[in-house]
Amino acid sequence: MKPTPHASDPGPIELVLITGMSGSGKSVALTALEDLGYFCVDNLPPDLLDAFVDLDQTHRAHRVAVAMDVRSAASLPGLPERLKQLTRRQARRVQLTTLFLDATTDILVRRFSETRRLHPLSLPTADDQHRALTDAIEEERNLLEELRDAALVLDTSMIRPAQLRSHIKALLGSAPAPLTLVFESFAFKRGIPMDADFVFDVRMLPNPHYEPALKPLTGRDEPVAAFLRAMPEVMEMQDQIARFLGHWLPHMLSDHRSYVTVAIGCTGGQHRSVYMVEQLANAFSSAWTTRLRHREMDGWPAAKTSPER
Repeated sequence: MKPTPHASDPGPIELVLITGMSGSGKSVALTALEDLGYFCVDNLPPDLLDAFVDLDQTHRAHRVAVAMDVRSAASLPGLPERLKQLTRRQARRVQLTTLFLDATTDILVRRFSETRRLHPLSLPTADDQHRALTDAIEEERNLLEELRDAALVLDTSMIRPAQLRSHIKALLGSAPAPLTLVFESFAFKRGIPMDADFVFDVRMLPNPHYEPALKPLTGRDEPVAAFLRAMPEVMEMQDQIARFLGHWLPHMLSDHRSYVTVAIGCTGGQHRSVYMVEQLANAFSSAWTTRLRHREMDGWPAAKTSPER
């Protein structure tokens, strides 16, 4: 028999590690978690992680978030192994989520230029500051590559701080699920999302953009949905994507994946991709915890989650 926890035992710690590229929005993410009731610490040296977790357990903390980045460059190489040891040693006492925020190099260069901040790895005495900043960003990518591979990646290139806060709250505001399925619509003309695990192209499907009455609407609107449902090729594409995901998601769950992002793109990110994301999220919400994101549209919609089981 399992021992009965003490009445005052808050249960395992929900530990969120926020890392990623400088300028990608880590401070915004930390603020969002603070709003959710997490105890937050910025720039915690990796060498202190074990002691910090032990201290929080002593004080019976329940939700904790720490930010680590290239400012602790000397300690970063050993962090992936340290995280593995932590999860093995404290599997029943700590539920770890590693969140990696990323953005394209062009976007990061623009953000640093606009704020006139100095990148932690850049050389202030360099003759060509633009080249120095670009080199620093690429060096940072190399340093963080192993962390990125083992984390939930969020691409912040195309979203505003308010949208990022909403996304963080939607992903981490509820109780942890075995696997969360994120459906994301996007426009190919603005680039493929960096955080996508699967990318499906629906640009070959009939386009409501060329129907005058449907052009100003979106894939959420019933007239657009009715137009697309009437097209056999749309339904065939929807069925094929659903069967593909239905087959492989259980395998990804057994491989201990916590988040899977399915990105569906069309030309403008307004009609076909939005419709397909809405339909698939609705179809999978009965079996999986699902979230929706429409990158080219304003804000994040209310989360769709599977019912409690």
